[in-house]
Amino acid sequence: MDFKLRFPRRDIGKWAERYAFGPGDAAPLALAPTIQKRGFLKKAEFVALSRWKTPRTQKRCAANSAEFVKVVTATSLSSSDERLRIEVLTLLSGVQWPTASVILHFGARTQYPILDFRALWSLSCGVPEGGYDFDLWWAYCEFTRSLARQTDVSMRVLDRALWQFSKERQPVGA
Repeated sequence: MDFKLRFPRRDIGKWAERYAFGPGDAAPLALAPTIQKRGFLKKAEFVALSRWKTPRTQKRCAANSAEFVKVVTATSLSSSDERLRIEVLTLLSGVQWPTASVILHFGARTQYPILDFRALWSLSCGVPEGGYDFDLWWAYCEFTRSLARQTDVSMRVLDRALWQFSKERQPVGA
């Protein structure tokens, strides 16, 4: 993957500041320290993070048992294998790559980006025709981690900047 930021690196903070926080944005941030310390998500936390990413999947997400949510998220958050870490989350009903990335973004101690068509567009990349896969995910992780380090911002700040830039600049249908 060849990612290229569509705006100057020095403007990451500017775009992140323009991000309009919604009423549900505080919940994931509030949950993160507890989840990271505990090492797994409780069902209510899982449903809240899933709803924050995409309300459309709520019925499917709520259909997961509390025990299954606990076991799957504990496996993900404790694994040292990056592929297992992301892909095991897709065993949960209602979870695809973008929602799995949200769970890692807020639940893992290591910084992970949120996989989103807006963020990808801001990095001059589109959603692949065949859908998301591990190769794209891992290249995206490595690129955003490096960019966050080089610009001395958190992954959360970088994510907000990428999302906001796309929201304001991405042409409809692009």
